[in-house]
Amino acid sequence: MTTTRFAPSPTGYIHVGNLRTALMNFLIAKKSGGTFILRIDDTDPERSKQEYVDAIQEDMEWLGLTWDKIERQSERLDRYVAAADKLREMGRFYECFETPVELDLKRKKQLNMGKPPVYDRAALALSEGDKAKLRAERGDGHWRFKLDQARIGWTDGVLGDISIDAASVSDPVLIRGDGQFLYTLASVVDDTEMGVTHVVRGSDHVTNTATQIQMIQALGGTVPTFAHHSLLTGPQGESLSKRLGTLALRDLREAGVEPMALLSMMARLGSSQPLELRHGIDEIAEGFDVNQFGSAPTKFDVNDVYPLTGRLLGEMDLDAVAADVATAGVPDDMAAQFWSVIRANIGTRKDIAGWWDLFENGADPVVEDEDKEFVAQAMALLPEGPFDDETWGAWTKAVKAETGRKGRGLFMPLRKALTGQAHGPDMSAVLPLLKVIKARG
Repeated sequence: MTTTRFAPSPTGYIHVGNLRTALMNFLIAKKSGGTFILRIDDTDPERSKQEYVDAIQEDMEWLGLTWDKIERQSERLDRYVAAADKLREMGRFYECFETPVELDLKRKKQLNMGKPPVYDRAALALSEGDKAKLRAERGDGHWRFKLDQARIGWTDGVLGDISIDAASVSDPVLIRGDGQFLYTLASVVDDTEMGVTHVVRGSDHVTNTATQIQMIQALGGTVPTFAHHSLLTGPQGESLSKRLGTLALRDLREAGVEPMALLSMMARLGSSQPLELRHGIDEIAEGFDVNQFGSAPTKFDVNDVYPLTGRLLGEMDLDAVAADVATAGVPDDMAAQFWSVIRANIGTRKDIAGWWDLFENGADPVVEDEDKEFVAQAMALLPEGPFDDETWGAWTKAVKAETGRKGRGLFMPLRKALTGQAHGPDMSAVLPLLKVIKARG
């Protein structure tokens, strides 16, 4: 049974970078009929907030990324204590007392000597008396996992064959001096005990994966299949790190982005597959293959999501937007006609109300100086309502005969005078919906 997980920390709102990880893990489980776990990594009590836990769940539900199980690391602390005790008994866990300043000085010295800035394992030489003295002076130390300094290799779902020399990596800190369990230990314990079979995450975790593979093996677990997707950049290749706050999923939702437009884009971005607009999560899962993603940084432009949203809305039936149409004030007996007219001319659902206001109350006319006389002539020829789908053709034919204007010079000034806009639906369909025709010109 395939089991995957998405493990956000509730220290802020999730953004498009988090979504990429969540979606890939979800689709692997979905495609195989497996289990998808939402795991809240909340071992940091100071930074973790319930409001962010709630927001994560809301964002996931908005996207339709439903989970089979939800877990919270804060409720599993006893499991991490047990794992730490086991590692101590095996001689793979040791206490260290260096301060951040001392560690920084060691790193600088190693770099100056042309050596990799790897922890020198000085704490292993401390006697019990030395440790007792340091605890009395500095408090409890932090605990590191003792790596087996051999090469660590695996076949990555995106990066291919990976091999990392553990001697070039510092023994990872798993427990802080204040007793807080860090992600590396908690993640290994959870993945092992929850039977996680596939882990997809960002390429910035490759070194973590190497150390975690040794930890999983030390604890007697089965190493999952790992895949490390490329990191997102801005459209010019710039780092997204400073912009992620404006790319939170809740902000995109508020801006009117359709979830299936966003998911369709994110499920293909950075892969060898063409972007295709999908209408359901099953469609997306059917064509998903993590092995078709590349390792190069992937450019993401939020502006590309909005045309997809507009296309998606243009393909929707009235039933899918009925609540938005009703909220805009459109009477039930006019809803179908209204939606058929505007559906291909909106960017987001927020535009629906604006179109109904135009039809209901009219728009401020836009008339260029050189068109004032022409528009006045044309409006004098406009027949009394009500209008039907033949009115526009008959009217413009009469205006052409009277003024000699034709083509764009005929139609554009009239569209702008009636709707205040240079673009929009076919005017033969618009005119019957315009309830108010103010004097033009």
